[in-house]
Amino acid sequence: MLCEFHIAVLAGSWLNMAEIELSVLKRQCLDRRIADITTMQTEVAAWEPDRNNRAKNIDWQFSKADARIKLKRLYPKL
Repeated sequence: MLCEFHIAVLAGSWLNMAEIELSVLKRQCLDRRIADITTMQTEVAAWEPDRNNRAKNIDWQFSKADARIKLKRLYPKL
């Protein structure tokens, strides 16, 4: 068995951003049954430049300080 380890950033916000983008993709582009992979690739390729040009920002409302209070048991003592 081959194991791979990937180092993640401490805040983990890159994962949240990826999940948000996938959710937007699903709502805006893939919100219906698509017959085949070629059609899906075409749809995503058409959606992607518009999404990138809009350059949306994410308004993080959960600060590290708030996380350390709310998720105290998950943060190591330093």
